[in-house]
This record gives sequence, C-alpha cells and structure tokens, in this order.
Amino acid sequence: MNRIEEGKKVERQLWGEEKVDTLKATDPEFYEIMERFIYGEVWQHGKLDEKLREIVAIAVNLTNQTIDQLGEHVEAALNIGVTPVEVKETLYQCTPYVGFSKVQKAIKVTNEVFLKKGVELPLKGQSTTTEDNRIHKGIEVQKAIFGGEHIDVMRANAPDNLKHIQDYLSGYCFGDICGRNGLDAKKREIITFSVISALGGCENQLRAHIAGNAAVGNTKEILLDVITQCMPYIGFPRTLNAIACINEVLA
Repeated sequence: MNRIEEGKKVERQLWGEEKVDTLKATDPEFYEIMERFIYGEVWQHGKLDEKLREIVAIAVNLTNQTIDQLGEHVEAALNIGVTPVEVKETLYQCTPYVGFSKVQKAIKVTNEVFLKKGVELPLKGQSTTTEDNRIHKGIEVQKAIFGGEHIDVMRANAPDNLKHIQDYLSGYCFGDICGRNGLDAKKREIITFSVISALGGCENQLRAHIAGNAAVGNTKEILLDVITQCMPYIGFPRTLNAIACINEVLA
C-alpha cells in the first residue's frame, strides 16, 4: 500500500481536493506525518464505512473542543453523504457526556458550515418524547441497552438524596437525547463510546457502554475499528485504556 497516494485519495474524496492547510507551508514535515498517518494508514484499516468514520471524527473533535477541525469534518461528512440531521444528532448525542457549553460551540460552527453548503435551518425536529413521558421513554431506552433488571435495581437502590440524578439520567440523557430519531441505537452507542474514550478517566462508564454497544449489536471488532479511528485525535494513552476496557468486557 502506498500510504502517500492513499492519503491524498481520501482527502480528495472528503473535500474534493487535497486538503488546504497552512501547516503545509509552515510545518511541512509535521503535516506529512499527520496526513499520511490519518488518511494513508488509519483510514485504510478496518471495515468502518466512510460515513461512520466521519461521524466518529466529529464526535471526538467536539469532545476535544478542536473546533476548527470539527468544522472541517462537518464539511467532509456532508460531502460524502452524511445527512444534516445525522450531523446534528451526532452533536446532540455528545451533550450528556461533555455538557451543553461545548456542544453549543460546536453547533455554531456546524451551522456556519450548513449555511455555506446551502442547508436550510432549523432542521426538522427529531424528538420522540413529551414533558409527560420523557422519563418513562428514557427508562425504556435504558432497558433496551443495559437490560431491564439492571436499570430497575439501579433506580430502586439510589439513595433518597440521589434519586434526582437517576431521573435526570433517564429523562434527559436517554429520553431527551438518546431516544431521538435521526440516528439508530448502534450509531448512538458508537458515538458515546468514542466520546467517553476521548474524555479519559471515565473507565467505569466506558465499560458500561462497551457492554451497551455489544447489546445493540456492535461487535468487539467494530469497537476496535472505532477506537483505531479515534486514536489520531485522542492519542495512545486513552486509546490503550479503551482497548483494555474492550478486552475486559468482551474477552
């Protein structure tokens, strides 16, 4: 495999031409290392389709708050057929794990790209809940991913001064966000796995969502491909920690 040619080929696929970057002039050696590794090697590994690779890149760059790169990957995603709804739902899916403020910044940059590409805003709503049923619907989503008995025990055993956290988890994380239309459960769990891996220091939650990925049909091989795609953006330590968790949960 000629990773130089493969890398340039991927860039043309994503942006219609070789990627424009000032680093080519100021730091050509760094840029060559980056370009050839990300697009000439990592993009050639595994069986993830191109759209899912870009969804993962969007989620991880949002988590890292590398906003310029986020905008580039939003544009690339649209160029290869990721829908505007899928892009926005990727951003929304990150919210319970990174917080509203970081996602607001990402939404502003994404909206600029959308306007540049002629995408009319606002997009069609994807909510599936009401004020009356959001907690109930959220519990249904939790149970579909993590198992009914486990969720019932977790909610029942919560001390009185933490029961509100369980309601927030069910109503907000899984009712308001994870239960939305626009992305299926498999993609949402891959996004969540990518975000938590990128955050680092959240191995307990990472293990839970590795099991959740398996429950919705994402195999160990898929998760290894996903963490490989994340690695150029999150570095080796967090990648190796995530791999250790994958091997622990999915021995």
